[in-house]
Amino acid sequence: MTDIASTPRMASDLKRHVPDFPLVIWMVLLTVLLGLAAGLDADQVIGQFNIGFGRALGEFALILLPSFTLAAALARQNIASNAAGRTVALASPIAGAGMICPDTAYAALSPAAGRYKIDTAFGAYAGFKLLYPAGPLIVAAGLGLTGAQGIEPTMLLLCGALLTLPVWMTGVIWGRFAMPLDRKVQETDSAKSNGYLVKVFAPFLVMAGLLVLGGVVGPTGIGAIDFVLLPKGALIIAAALALMQTPTDKRRECLDSAVRRTGSLLLVIGAASAFGAVLTGLASLERLVPHGDGALTLIALFALTVLFKLAQGSSMATFAAIAPVAAPIVLVSGVNEIAAVFAICLGSFIAILPNDSYYWLVRRDALVAQSEGSVIRIMSGGATLQALVGMAFLLAAVSFSA
Repeated sequence: MTDIASTPRMASDLKRHVPDFPLVIWMVLLTVLLGLAAGLDADQVIGQFNIGFGRALGEFALILLPSFTLAAALARQNIASNAAGRTVALASPIAGAGMICPDTAYAALSPAAGRYKIDTAFGAYAGFKLLYPAGPLIVAAGLGLTGAQGIEPTMLLLCGALLTLPVWMTGVIWGRFAMPLDRKVQETDSAKSNGYLVKVFAPFLVMAGLLVLGGVVGPTGIGAIDFVLLPKGALIIAAALALMQTPTDKRRECLDSAVRRTGSLLLVIGAASAFGAVLTGLASLERLVPHGDGALTLIALFALTVLFKLAQGSSMATFAAIAPVAAPIVLVSGVNEIAAVFAICLGSFIAILPNDSYYWLVRRDALVAQSEGSVIRIMSGGATLQALVGMAFLLAAVSFSA
């Protein structure tokens, strides 16, 4: 009881000293104040804000609308009633990426996860952060690394998959160590449930196939075909297939949900982009960003993302806010762009705290019998360890390829 009561008290003390503003409000205020403090006149501040705000919104709208439509449609497929414990745990990274949200993926899979709920929690979290089209695509778009001159989608797919395996297994091992499996929980397994799971995730598999095909075939010169083989086109195809699997009377709900979630994030993205535009217009990043050592820049990006995640809590809002701010650093430093994307993705792992909705979802389902201190140790300890292991693999890969 002491642990549970202390959390609201700490939050209350913090609110007395720091205004309880949403992240987007802080971004807008800091952007305006920064511009005025630097000596810009009112028209210049507004002009810089306008330029920065609209810089990446179209790119994100084409990514987030189909992504959230896909997520909403998959969430209504009643996955949990047909999946067995081990299958659910194994599918959790794909669910986290395919649903573009660890919360949605865990909520859908956990009723059937049985004694593998912690495995499922860390799996969905890792998949959302590291598997295409979730974290890597969102961050790459924010950094301006998609499009004709951007990173190949197949490289993001491959690198994300290679990083996900050790990171995911780290979370599973930590969960077993921190909280042993409950052998009393019974689970069922059947070929039918496994087949249904494959059917439900068919849109995600089709999307992956289109991206791989696009990487192999390359530009065809036919606009419609080239668009379908690009990330945005593949996402739209996947979202359409998922909607086709959704009951007719639920399809409008999926689209409305996608519009609501996209609209709120576009506001955060626009404010973060404006802040980045004003900041980089006033500060000489060449003097601040390390040169000649990609590892130092990757560690700096990792640490910067950690600060955003600890302050914001939400993983999606962290991705939306950090990428536009980090984009100039990536551009000036000359760091490996794929490595920069995953350094940011890994930084967003730290940490799953009470200001993160995912914390409460898992806490009230899989860890309801644990004290608040134990929950923080299990969730944040596992996520932090996942981030550090992933970062070690990333730095080793960069050093080896140098």
